Amino acid sequence: MTPLKHRLSPFAANSRASARARATYLFALAAAALSLSACDGGTGSIAFHTWGEDYIEDEIPASDFEDGWQVTYDTFLVNIGHVRVAASDGTLGAEMTGTLLFNHAVPGQKPVITFDDLPAGPWEKVSYEVPAVTETTTLADGVTEAEKATMLAQGTSMRVVGTATKAGVEKTFDWSFLRSTLYDDCQGDRDGKLVQGALVTNGGTDQIQLTIHGDHLFYDDLQSENAVLRFDPIAAADTDADGAVTLEELSQIKLFTLDAGPYGTGSADGIDDLAAFVTALSQTVGHFRGEGECFGRPID
Repeated sequence: MTPLKHRLSPFAANSRASARARATYLFALAAAALSLSACDGGTGSIAFHTWGEDYIEDEIPASDFEDGWQVTYDTFLVNIGHVRVAASDGTLGAEMTGTLLFNHAVPGQKPVITFDDLPAGPWEKVSYEVPAVTETTTLADGVTEAEKATMLAQGTSMRVVGTATKAGVEKTFDWSFLRSTLYDDCQGDRDGKLVQGALVTNGGTDQIQLTIHGDHLFYDDLQSENAVLRFDPIAAADTDADGAVTLEELSQIKLFTLDAGPYGTGSADGIDDLAAFVTALSQTVGHFRGEGECFGRPID
């Protein structure tokens, strides 16, 4: 499958367009900042934490959907690990071994790992993974052993459970994703500057958020900047009318039969049904410093 380039998504008052515009005009400033920082000397730290944003903690409001649905998540389990920090020449600064299983429906930012005593300066190559849960996966606060056991038995890296409502109609979903994803070449906004990777200052700590975007699972295009959120085609896939939409039901819906939305796949290959489409979207939920981007690619 062709790797999917991560794209920005709307969140609160920030649009994809404004985020991209900001990234464009700050690029030159970032280069200058990185050059200056290399002269700092001394050592500092990088502290990684993760957050699921209000879309996961609270809701995706009906006003954000093209077709008026509202989505709330009961569970949003993501296995995060293998955080890696390196210089542009490939020199390894620090690497996390193992993974942590987070439930992003639990409110608040959650610590992942802190790397101390790194030489001050730019560390341009930052990456992290969302791999399948293993026996050695550690549980973050708010995650149960039973949830880990289920994901371990299924060999999954992500599981989302939620409810969509519209005009008195309710549809539930419980989707587990087998795909593992590497998010690398990460860049994002740091104090008003676009930074490639991390920036360590003498005696300071670069706070980096590995942001999970819950709205991505409902986009109607894998790569277009004009993608919008839709749920009508997903709701219609509930062919047995039991109120629960399964990935198996989504796999029966061919993309070419959908009337609503483009459901475009861009350069991605082998995605012709709605289950494969949502699975591909699940590999774009990882972001960097809020609206920042990484290059997402499958590693399974």
